Amino acid sequence: MTAIRVVPSILSADLARLGAQVDEVIAAGATVIHFDVMDGHFVPPITVGPVVLAALRAHVGDAIDIDVHLMIERPERQVADFAAAGATGITFHAEATPHIAYTVNLIREQGCRAGVAVCPATAATVFGETSLDLALVMTVNPGWGGQAYIPGSDAKVAQARALAASAIVQVDGGIDVATAPAVVAAGATLLVAGSAVFGSEDPAAAYKAIVAAAGA
Repeated sequence: MTAIRVVPSILSADLARLGAQVDEVIAAGATVIHFDVMDGHFVPPITVGPVVLAALRAHVGDAIDIDVHLMIERPERQVADFAAAGATGITFHAEATPHIAYTVNLIREQGCRAGVAVCPATAATVFGETSLDLALVMTVNPGWGGQAYIPGSDAKVAQARALAASAIVQVDGGIDVATAPAVVAAGATLLVAGSAVFGSEDPAAAYKAIVAAAGA
């Protein structure tokens, strides 16, 4: 996954039409779908869990990468359930567990790509402290879709790129046609876009516009 890819996030999708909306962006070229999980503790909202993930996996088949982002406390307790439900990769927050290396290894043992995420107030130095497959830089505070990109976040993306030399660098938060070029220039290759895609009247066209802006 070294190529630049725009990753639609179902956090902003209409869950009553989830299958149809995911089909729209896949038809437009998406090969990765971002699956945000919130527990009402690490972040205030509560979203979806393994049952919805299993249904989505059954709907899209094996060819689509489902990128699970756990915004939950003690994520190590839930890794096996999300892996069994069909996650391709599982990313958890460094702030949510005292067992970062253990959780990375647990995810890999389940056959999934292991990612570590940091909130805007957390230093990117954590990415240089353990082996990982993906480094996720949050460019908004986690918990809600539709937030504006935090100015200057591209500098942190560049730092993550330098620290996690062999890992995928992902960004999540406020990504749209205006912000995509800067994070790509800073070294990100996976760009999560939620409201900019599914908040649009035409998600497929919105997805393609961000792809074009990112040079993907």
